[in-house]
Amino acid sequence: MIDLDRKGEVFVLRMDSGENRFSADFTPALNRALDEVEAAPGPKALVTTGTGKFYSNGLDLEEMMRGGAPAHAESYLQSVLSVLGRVLVFPAITVAAVNGHAFGAGAQMAVAHDFRLMRSDRGFYCLPEIDMRVPLHVGMVELLKARIPARTVHEVLVTGKRRGGAEAAARAIVDEAVTEEQLLPRAIEIAAALTSKADPVLGTIKRSIYPHVLEALKQPAARPA
Repeated sequence: MIDLDRKGEVFVLRMDSGENRFSADFTPALNRALDEVEAAPGPKALVTTGTGKFYSNGLDLEEMMRGGAPAHAESYLQSVLSVLGRVLVFPAITVAAVNGHAFGAGAQMAVAHDFRLMRSDRGFYCLPEIDMRVPLHVGMVELLKARIPARTVHEVLVTGKRRGGAEAAARAIVDEAVTEEQLLPRAIEIAAALTSKADPVLGTIKRSIYPHVLEALKQPAARPA
């Protein structure tokens, strides 16, 4: 489900659970892997990627609505929002190597990284909530506003358009679009150059940059009128 490998001082976290949705098993496994990286001593950085045609397809809606209890849905959503916040202020440099589709909360997770790369030849970045007629949590909106240009935030949210790697790079959703063969090596190259930055102070600096995002991610979901 989550494979954690190490290339020198760079940890490579590979999500390997089909569509890599944030299921009841997936989210705790992801947190355990982040715990391991965070606890590792010395210089380090983190690269995340997926397998096959998926980086992450986001929320597991079946799990979220299991039993029909609002309290369960809220608890589930908060567990995912917590991961997004954790990645945003992780005390080491993070690089997302987006190997395939990044939808919804998976797209949010990619944006939370310090640097983002995406395949130029496969996969889409998409926030499909407008077509699902589902509002985004305020924390997700604030995360997007903090990490990509305002005009792009508006476009991705009101159109729900799928964007390939080249267009995502042109809109500053990702930093670079590269081929499949280049993706992981380039992500590791970026991460390896910044392993010396790993320190609790780095997390403190990130928290000082994004206090409004972290606060918004903790807010309860808005109830339908």
